[in-house]
Amino acid sequence: MKSMNELLAADSSHKEWVPLMELATREVFEMMLGCKLAAQPEIAVDGSFDITGMVGLAGQMCGVLTVRCTAKSAVLMASKMLGTEPAAGSQDVLDALGEICNMVAGNFKNKVAGMGDGCMLSVPTVITGNDYSLHSLADSGALEVNLLFESMPIAITLQIHS
Repeated sequence: MKSMNELLAADSSHKEWVPLMELATREVFEMMLGCKLAAQPEIAVDGSFDITGMVGLAGQMCGVLTVRCTAKSAVLMASKMLGTEPAAGSQDVLDALGEICNMVAGNFKNKVAGMGDGCMLSVPTVITGNDYSLHSLADSGALEVNLLFESMPIAITLQIHS
C-alpha cells in the first residue's frame, strides 16, 4: 500500500483539488463573514494585492496556502468577522485575515480524502505590502482560485511539496 506522500508525488498537478479549494473558501466566507463569493476566472497580478495571509501544511501534505487581497478587502473581512470597524493595518485586520486563511486551509485539508488528521497547519503569518517574493520548496505548479469578495478580487493559492 502506498503512503500518502507517494500518492501525492504520483500526481504532481493536483488540478482535481482546485474545486475543493474553491468550495472550502466559499464555505468559510459564508459561515464566518456571512457573504457569498462570486467567480472571477482570472485576476491581473498588477501589484494591487497588498496583504497576504499564509498557512503552512505539514505531514501527509506539505506546502503553503495563501490568501491574497487588498488592504481594503482585509479591512472589510475583519469588519464582517468582528462586527467592528477596525483601522487599516491594525492588529485586528491582520489577525482576521490570518484566521480566515487558517480556516480555509483547515477546511480544504479536511476535504481531501485521507488528509484530515494526517496534515497539520502552522500558525498563520500575514505579510503586508506587495513588494516581496515567496519562494517555497513546492515541486509542482501552484493551484489558484480567484474569487470576488464584495466585488473585490481575492486569490487563494496552494503550493505543494510532495
